[in-house]
Amino acid sequence: MQFSFAHNNFNVRDLDRSLSFYKEALGLTESSRINAPDGSFIIVYLTDGVTPHLLELTWLRDWDKPYNLGDNEFHLAFRVDDFDAAHAKHKEMDCICFENPAMGIYFISDPDGYWLEVIPAK
Repeated sequence: MQFSFAHNNFNVRDLDRSLSFYKEALGLTESSRINAPDGSFIIVYLTDGVTPHLLELTWLRDWDKPYNLGDNEFHLAFRVDDFDAAHAKHKEMDCICFENPAMGIYFISDPDGYWLEVIPAK
Protein backbone atom coordinates (compact mmCIF):
# COMPACT_ATOMS: atom_id res chain seq x y z
CA MET A 1 0.00 0.00 0.00
CA GLN A 2 1.35 3.43 -0.94
CA PHE A 3 -0.12 6.86 -0.29
CA SER A 4 0.58 10.04 -2.23
CA PHE A 5 -0.34 13.66 -1.60
CA ALA A 6 -3.50 14.86 -3.33
CA HIS A 7 -4.22 18.35 -2.00
CA ASN A 8 -4.24 20.75 0.95
CA ASN A 9 -7.31 22.74 1.92
CA PHE A 10 -7.67 26.34 3.05
CA ASN A 11 -11.09 27.78 3.88
CA VAL A 12 -11.50 31.30 2.53
CA ARG A 13 -13.97 34.11 3.17
CA ASP A 14 -13.81 35.89 -0.22
CA LEU A 15 -13.25 33.34 -2.98
CA ASP A 16 -12.69 35.86 -5.78
CA ARG A 17 -10.14 37.80 -3.71
CA SER A 18 -8.30 34.58 -2.83
CA LEU A 19 -8.30 33.34 -6.44
CA SER A 20 -6.87 36.67 -7.56
CA PHE A 21 -4.20 36.58 -4.83
CA TYR A 22 -3.02 33.05 -5.62
CA LYS A 23 -2.91 33.82 -9.35
CA GLU A 24 -0.92 37.03 -8.90
CA ALA A 25 1.36 35.94 -6.05
CA LEU A 26 2.12 32.35 -7.05
CA GLY A 27 0.79 31.80 -10.57
CA LEU A 28 -1.74 29.18 -9.43
CA THR A 29 -4.70 28.59 -11.73
CA GLU A 30 -8.05 26.88 -11.32
CA SER A 31 -8.07 23.23 -12.38
CA SER A 32 -11.61 22.31 -11.30
CA ARG A 33 -14.54 23.52 -9.25
CA ILE A 34 -17.40 22.00 -7.27
CA ASN A 35 -20.54 24.09 -6.70
CA ALA A 36 -23.00 22.84 -4.10
CA PRO A 37 -26.46 22.44 -5.65
CA ASP A 38 -27.94 24.55 -2.84
CA GLY A 39 -25.21 27.21 -3.09
CA SER A 40 -23.92 26.51 0.42
CA PHE A 41 -20.30 26.00 -0.65
CA ILE A 42 -17.86 26.26 -3.53
CA ILE A 43 -14.65 24.26 -3.72
CA VAL A 44 -11.96 25.36 -6.17
CA TYR A 45 -8.80 23.34 -6.85
CA LEU A 46 -5.71 25.30 -7.86
CA THR A 47 -2.73 23.91 -9.75
CA ASP A 48 0.80 25.09 -10.33
CA GLY A 49 0.72 23.37 -13.73
CA VAL A 50 3.84 21.37 -12.85
CA THR A 51 3.19 19.03 -9.93
CA PRO A 52 0.12 16.88 -9.29
CA HIS A 53 -0.40 18.48 -5.86
CA LEU A 54 -3.42 20.81 -5.62
CA LEU A 55 -4.50 23.58 -3.27
CA GLU A 56 -8.19 23.33 -2.42
CA LEU A 57 -9.93 26.59 -1.54
CA THR A 58 -13.30 26.15 0.16
CA TRP A 59 -15.82 28.97 0.41
CA LEU A 60 -18.78 28.50 2.77
CA ARG A 61 -21.80 30.72 2.14
CA ASP A 62 -22.88 30.89 5.78
CA TRP A 63 -19.43 31.55 7.30
CA ASP A 64 -19.45 35.20 8.43
CA LYS A 65 -16.30 35.69 10.51
CA PRO A 66 -12.54 35.35 10.04
CA TYR A 67 -11.18 31.83 10.39
CA ASN A 68 -9.34 31.09 13.63
CA LEU A 69 -5.89 30.00 12.48
CA GLY A 70 -4.64 29.39 16.01
CA ASP A 71 -0.90 29.91 16.19
CA ASN A 72 -0.73 29.46 12.40
CA GLU A 73 2.24 27.10 12.70
CA PHE A 74 1.24 25.25 9.53
CA HIS A 75 2.06 26.44 6.02
CA LEU A 76 2.57 25.46 2.41
CA ALA A 77 5.99 25.94 0.84
CA PHE A 78 6.70 26.93 -2.75
CA ARG A 79 10.02 26.66 -4.58
CA VAL A 80 10.71 29.44 -7.04
CA ASP A 81 13.31 29.57 -9.81
CA ASP A 82 13.90 33.34 -9.50
CA PHE A 83 13.90 34.04 -5.76
CA ASP A 84 14.91 37.70 -6.09
CA ALA A 85 12.15 38.47 -8.61
CA ALA A 86 9.59 36.67 -6.46
CA HIS A 87 10.70 38.61 -3.38
CA ALA A 88 10.44 41.91 -5.28
CA LYS A 89 6.95 41.00 -6.53
CA HIS A 90 5.73 40.02 -3.08
CA LYS A 91 7.27 43.14 -1.54
CA GLU A 92 5.38 45.21 -4.13
CA MET A 93 2.17 43.31 -3.24
CA ASP A 94 2.88 44.07 0.46
CA CYS A 95 2.19 40.45 1.43
CA ILE A 96 5.54 39.49 3.00
CA CYS A 97 4.84 38.70 6.65
CA PHE A 98 8.14 37.18 7.80
CA GLU A 99 11.68 36.97 6.47
CA ASN A 100 14.58 34.80 7.56
CA PRO A 101 17.59 35.95 5.52
CA ALA A 102 19.92 33.59 7.41
CA MET A 103 17.92 30.62 6.09
CA GLY A 104 17.33 32.27 2.70
CA ILE A 105 13.52 32.08 2.96
CA TYR A 106 10.52 34.31 3.51
CA PHE A 107 6.78 33.93 4.04
CA ILE A 108 3.82 35.67 2.45
CA SER A 109 0.33 35.88 3.92
CA ASP A 110 -2.83 35.31 1.86
CA PRO A 111 -6.04 37.37 2.31
CA ASP A 112 -7.22 35.05 5.12
CA GLY A 113 -3.90 35.05 6.98
CA TYR A 114 -2.52 31.69 5.83
CA TRP A 115 1.28 31.70 5.60
CA LEU A 116 3.03 30.52 2.43
CA GLU A 117 6.77 29.88 2.51
CA VAL A 118 8.88 30.87 -0.47
CA ILE A 119 12.18 29.04 -0.90
CA PRO A 120 14.75 29.23 -3.69
CA ALA A 121 15.15 26.35 -6.10
CA LYS A 122 18.34 24.51 -5.28
